[in-house]
Amino acid sequence: MKKYLSYIFLLLFAAFGVKAQKDTARKLSSWQIKPVINTGFILVHRITIGHLVKGYPAIYEMNVSKRTLGNKLWHLENNKPDMGISFQCIDFKNPAQLGYAYTLAPFVEIPLCQQEHKMSRLILRLCFGATYITKHFDIHQNPKNIAIGSHVNAFVQFKWFWHLQLTKHLRFEPGFAFTHASNGKFRNPNLGLNIMSLNAGLNYVLPTKKPTPLITEIDSSTKAKSKHEILTYAAIGFNQHSIASPKLKTYMVSAVYQRNVSNRHKFSAGFDFFCDQNYFVDYKNTLGTDPQGLDKMRIAARVGYSYNMGRISFPFEVGYYVLKKTNPDAAIVTRIGARYYTSSGLILHWGLRTHFAVAYCFEYGLGYRFNLK
Repeated sequence: MKKYLSYIFLLLFAAFGVKAQKDTARKLSSWQIKPVINTGFILVHRITIGHLVKGYPAIYEMNVSKRTLGNKLWHLENNKPDMGISFQCIDFKNPAQLGYAYTLAPFVEIPLCQQEHKMSRLILRLCFGATYITKHFDIHQNPKNIAIGSHVNAFVQFKWFWHLQLTKHLRFEPGFAFTHASNGKFRNPNLGLNIMSLNAGLNYVLPTKKPTPLITEIDSSTKAKSKHEILTYAAIGFNQHSIASPKLKTYMVSAVYQRNVSNRHKFSAGFDFFCDQNYFVDYKNTLGTDPQGLDKMRIAARVGYSYNMGRISFPFEVGYYVLKKTNPDAAIVTRIGARYYTSSGLILHWGLRTHFAVAYCFEYGLGYRFNLK
């Protein structure tokens, strides 16, 4: 019934958009609203969560967004993206063990081609937020849910879709998405849930009588000062070794070289130094003694790519542990996240560190960027 109600809602929304076209005196607003329906499947990245898959999950979205005006350099460099907030409900099709997820997440939608074609335009959405999942692991009530260990979880969504313009106010947006929810191993178990889905949305641009603002000056304060940079930062995180065990700390220091290919694209290479209390437990369980000195550390050589929007950067990084005494996790370590670069050189860092698609911890850090001549 919920599925059919959603389709009826989309049809009514489309009819409303077509009716609004008859009022030719009204102009386009910078505000937009967009309902979206997604249907797909849960990625079984570990065979141990296969029993949780009972059907094809559905995601119902209501999005509110605003067009950027083009008065800042990063607006123009990113083809005037839309920015907004998304309200989502995920039906995992397993109400007894997984329940439902209710999500609130800001997003940015970036056109991947500069020219706005009448028929189609490819868009990338980056969406980060929080989600409340109604069912999580409980040793007595829900012992089989080893994917989610807490009600509150981080939410990450990457979406690729097309703008298909139907009318001046209305466009159809088909595409596909990857959606992830986990608590970053802050509470075990935490294998996380990943969904691949196809989606269909209708975007309606609200009419207005206000004139479009005239842009007379471009803010270029976020322009890269140098092609070459050295980035250093330190971060802390928290996780658990096993179910109902004490919270453990993770420490990380990173030193990397970064090259700004353009204001939008940044590549990097360097080293991450990890000192994790979780690793100390694994070390003792494997070797029978507590680690001492450099044995407490793991060092990863890593490369990365970042997509930049003004002072905000979205990194994706992959590393390999070149120094470690034992191997409790995968040899490959990855990170996705966000960084904010201040004009003074200070940076704020947030990242999700994973080992082979399983979250290890969230990172919260501070650092500094050195511009090289």
